[in-house]
Amino acid sequence: MTKNPFLVTVTLLGGLLLTATAVWCLSAPGSFADFVDFPRHEHFVHDLGAFQLGLGVALLLALIWADALATALCGFLAANAVHAANHFADLDIGGRTADAWAILLAALVTAGALWVRLRELGYVVGAVTVATSPALAPFVRQKTVRLTTYRRDGRPGASPVSIAVEGDHAYVRSFEKSLKTRRLRRDPRVEVASSTARGRVTGPAVPARMRLLRGAEARHAARILTAKHPLLHGVLVPLTHRLARAKTGHTVHFVLEPDPSRSAPPSAAGVPASAVGA
Repeated sequence: MTKNPFLVTVTLLGGLLLTATAVWCLSAPGSFADFVDFPRHEHFVHDLGAFQLGLGVALLLALIWADALATALCGFLAANAVHAANHFADLDIGGRTADAWAILLAALVTAGALWVRLRELGYVVGAVTVATSPALAPFVRQKTVRLTTYRRDGRPGASPVSIAVEGDHAYVRSFEKSLKTRRLRRDPRVEVASSTARGRVTGPAVPARMRLLRGAEARHAARILTAKHPLLHGVLVPLTHRLARAKTGHTVHFVLEPDPSRSAPPSAAGVPASAVGA
């Protein structure tokens, strides 16, 4: 993904223009036909909108998705899905029912292909960097990890979090009033293991230490997390934190570094679900 301002601007404007044109074609085909001075053929203008939408979606996703195949499939899916809907909706003015079903089948096959590709990517569509630490290599494309921190009495508590690896360290995000943030202020020792979004462990635990970041370091951590998880950490998590700020406090970022001097305790991968906390 490029950071060149000119390329970003051209791609963004192109995607927005195509998407806006698609909405115009789909919602007011007669108005669009009059504007471009072409015959008022409602179905053909609808189809033009479908194809414009596919191109617009692909351009906009190219700004935040790092995988070309997933981006192309998503744009093709958007075009095919709307194209199929157009054929069903416009049967009263022409066309064959068989064509509508054939286009719908193509959309469903494309959706299946996109799902397979996303699974191959571990559902991580953003940019990832190379791990220079072997201990962190399993987390490069990992979407969620289970982070285990320790209470005052030494008992473990765990919660699923997003992770982004950069070289010999990784970043995670939380909020200042969360249980894990309070624990980490007292004890920086943690264990991290690959997991599902609900926190079910799927890989071995890695002992590590975490440090709270501030200023430029925290902003850098936010950029790395956003690059890997563009929708989740670029939009949803910051919005949720902002809306709940009175209750949760400000967003905080931590750097995680493997700790080879420790071995993961047997309990690290088996913390019961009841112990999971924010």
